[in-house]
Amino acid sequence: AQAGTAGARRQCGIEPRCVRVGRAEAWTGRAMCSASSSAGSFDVDVPHMGESITEATVIEWTKKPGDSVAEDDIICQLETDKVTVDVRAPRAGTLIEALAQEGETVFVGNLLARMSLDTSGATGSTEATSADTQPAESTPSKPKAEASASPEPPAEEPAETTMSTEAPVAVPAEKKLNFAEAGERRVQMTRMRRRIAERLKDAQNTAAMLTTFNEVDMTALMDLRSEFKDQFLKKHGVKLGFMSAFVKASATALIEQPEVNAIIDGTDIVYRDYVDISVAVSTSTGLVVPVLRGCENMSFAQIEKTINGLGERARTGQLSIEEMQGGTFTISNGGVFGSLLSTPILNMPQSAILGMHIIQKRPVVIDDRIEIRPMMYLALSYDHRLIDGREAVSFLRRVKNLVEDPRRLLLDVEG
Repeated sequence: AQAGTAGARRQCGIEPRCVRVGRAEAWTGRAMCSASSSAGSFDVDVPHMGESITEATVIEWTKKPGDSVAEDDIICQLETDKVTVDVRAPRAGTLIEALAQEGETVFVGNLLARMSLDTSGATGSTEATSADTQPAESTPSKPKAEASASPEPPAEEPAETTMSTEAPVAVPAEKKLNFAEAGERRVQMTRMRRRIAERLKDAQNTAAMLTTFNEVDMTALMDLRSEFKDQFLKKHGVKLGFMSAFVKASATALIEQPEVNAIIDGTDIVYRDYVDISVAVSTSTGLVVPVLRGCENMSFAQIEKTINGLGERARTGQLSIEEMQGGTFTISNGGVFGSLLSTPILNMPQSAILGMHIIQKRPVVIDDRIEIRPMMYLALSYDHRLIDGREAVSFLRRVKNLVEDPRRLLLDVEG
């Protein structure tokens, strides 16, 4: 039955939940090598980086021709549409030639570098010796500088010299007012940034996006966290955050509102009976969305551990492409940057995205009394082609109610 379901998903053009890729080749970054025509050398090819990736851009050579390279050392870094891949040496040797320049596009399977089995690294030593000779040549310049500075003390002319030295001080002020000298710089977009731009614009051009809002009282969840955070950390080795509650609440609501978890594929609607939630993570190179798989069956501790692991791997550039494929729903937390309210853009081909925001104390009416409560605005952007307002509002209210009373998450009750 499972095989039939998987086949049906492929017929619908939907990628399976987890695209299996040979980790030894793709995610450890171990490059493929082949015997070279010259004895004692071998070629390094562009490694396989995922089923949907055929090309990459060389962003940096960490080893230069002549450098000695140990087995599994990183020799260069390739940037794809989604991740940065470290290309590692398949065996020890010396880098003879880099066959692609930084910024050049290379294709999977093409020749990337040539290495020899000799590990002496002769060129590296010659570079070191040439560098050592440069300081010796530059040392004679110091006495000249000292000599030019020494004649200044005898020249002590009272008022006239001070007036002449004050005159140049006014020049920098005039330069600041010269707008013709104001510069600008043009930097080529990285491959990842171009891909992000394409996907965001594709979402705007394809989906009929609409956003609905609500607010959630964080009092109960914050009290729960304060009471059990030390015990939680001691037992599970990870801190208890707010994200686990929102992931668990969203998973419950997605099972109850299957349209929010579905996608449009041509003229068909594809419903998923599993919940794989993408969590947006901001990195130095751009926004990435690693996926938490099977969230409907995960505990708070499992969610926190998985988020921490994926977040750390995202910030260090170690995420694999399979870890970012196949999400059914996305959660983005702009509150970590201080965002009060926003309208998140869909992560296509998904049909909805939940936006979390900063927690602020605000006056609210509780049982006809005004009280100060920690409140958070929630935003749900959704594809109106598939999801009607009733389903969207019901989904967001369900998330709100579950977060405001976390006991419902444990008891699985309505309310």
